[in-house]
Amino acid sequence: MTISTPSPSAPIGIFDSGVGGLSVLRHIRAQLPHEHLLYFADSGFAPYGDKPEHLVVERVLAIGNFLVEQGAKALVVACNTATVAAIARLREHFPGMPIVGVEPGLKPAAASTRSGIVGVLATERTLSGAKFLQLRDQISAATGARFLLQPCHGLADQIEFGELDSDATDALLSRYVLPLLDGGADTLVLGCTHYPLVQASIEKIIARATDRHVTLVDTGEAVARQLARLLANAGLARTADVARLDGYTSASATALSAAFASLLGLDPPVHEVESGPGGTMLIGPNN
Repeated sequence: MTISTPSPSAPIGIFDSGVGGLSVLRHIRAQLPHEHLLYFADSGFAPYGDKPEHLVVERVLAIGNFLVEQGAKALVVACNTATVAAIARLREHFPGMPIVGVEPGLKPAAASTRSGIVGVLATERTLSGAKFLQLRDQISAATGARFLLQPCHGLADQIEFGELDSDATDALLSRYVLPLLDGGADTLVLGCTHYPLVQASIEKIIARATDRHVTLVDTGEAVARQLARLLANAGLARTADVARLDGYTSASATALSAAFASLLGLDPPVHEVESGPGGTMLIGPNN
């Protein structure tokens, strides 16, 4: 796709299969407070983890096209599953554009562990991906760290539904976290962008289960740092004072507005997006 030369005043496009990417947006707003941001929650197509890879790739390219049409100068794939499946294709599609993905923080986890055992909480798709497994093997060989992989079926869905501290979510977290602690892990990687949104609940489960210190690794901060580097290198960093935030969703604008309010204390304008012919995306007529 041919795009015009972007300017520093153009926005950054951030997207996820739902509200999980708000954990990444939170770090980007903190580190890059002058940047205009566009956030796309693809809740109407979620979850990505149970979709065939080629459909995830098609969806990611369609969202990338939509955000670029809205003027985005850079893209952040704020979803582990989408990063694994499609970021290479996205970079081919938009050569030269700053594009940042998220990956489970295995390297910082290996650096912080004292027991040498790291637990990784992520989706089945992420944990079974060739790129992830290659990274695990490389870091394990280099550092001696042992990684315990824990697929978290249904957890992202609970968070997407707004069930951040319900009994059902607590039960899921206990089912996934406790075996890792029992296995000797003293560092846990939050390997899905949804999971930092329930970090407080995870910390409570850890406190009930053990007296030892357990480090939680959230890679959103590293994503924001990498984005800042790429923008600076490309001469695209914005330095003006007032920044705006706009939300887009393939599902309910009301639901995304509620997530912005409850998770980040924000009230940006939110627009519903519809699928058009040939996989295109269009802002709905009532927005």
